Amino acid sequence: MTNSYDTGRLNLPFVGISTFGKRAYQPDWSALSADACILGAPFDFGTQFRAGARFGPRAVREASTLFSFGHAGAYDHEDDVTYLGPEVRIVDIGDADIVHTDTEKSHANIETGVRAILDAGALPVVIGGDHSVNIPCIRAFEGRGPIHILQIDAHLDFVDTRHGVRHGHGNPMRRAAERDYVTGITALGIRNVSSTAKDGYEAARAMGDDILSVRQVRALGPDGVLARIPPGARLYVTIDIDGFCPSIAPGTGTPSHGGFLYYEVLEILQGAARAHEIVGVDLVEVAPDYDHSGSTAILAAQVLLNFLGFIFHARAGRT
Repeated sequence: MTNSYDTGRLNLPFVGISTFGKRAYQPDWSALSADACILGAPFDFGTQFRAGARFGPRAVREASTLFSFGHAGAYDHEDDVTYLGPEVRIVDIGDADIVHTDTEKSHANIETGVRAILDAGALPVVIGGDHSVNIPCIRAFEGRGPIHILQIDAHLDFVDTRHGVRHGHGNPMRRAAERDYVTGITALGIRNVSSTAKDGYEAARAMGDDILSVRQVRALGPDGVLARIPPGARLYVTIDIDGFCPSIAPGTGTPSHGGFLYYEVLEILQGAARAHEIVGVDLVEVAPDYDHSGSTAILAAQVLLNFLGFIFHARAGRT
């Protein structure tokens, strides 16, 4: 008897090209046909101190191959569900072109990639890069209906302008809140010394940002946190890897102690996928050179693969 593990090429993790999850590569953005498309955004000119997140997409892709055995999806014995089976079509569309030192052109190229994914009716999953890559991602949603942003992060990223800079990695949530189709932001994990001053927090709350620290999230629990997101909201989820504790995610330019552990984030993401339509995802600020164990990139890949599994299992249950 032949099972699904025996069909096609085996394509084990250490063999071949490191596309995300060993999924097919589609370089032609005019011919996308998939449920989800992975786009790399290897841009880190927005960093204020330690650069290196330009290598994040490459590291996360390579780490994702660790979970890519066979062709039958991934069985979760706790949920009694096989996630990301062959019925879920995921393609890797490569990276947006980044023009060194040119933020606006690089951001425009990222936006072009996200728009191509949305035009194809697929879910955009963007791997950064620093958090400024969220700015073109959110721009791409103009004219596509209202969205609510779920932000997992150590930092509020709500700086308006500093030294004339409006599109750095401290600005993305401020730029998002200015968009009339962004109905609000739920920010989880915000803590410690931050690039955003008190007036930024006041502006954020006035513009619809619900801000919770790690300790506040823990006190509420996943259900309490999810209850604060407006019912029926279409969610765009942005995950800064520094939202996690640097004890498990040291490979980032701006580590902040006291962050989330793995299951705290995973349970929130699973609940969000069950309760809401997820319309876009980005995961940013993985800077692999600060973590020679590779654990940060593995964490990022594992979070994305699990979240994709939750999203498409929930979608199948609604049809």
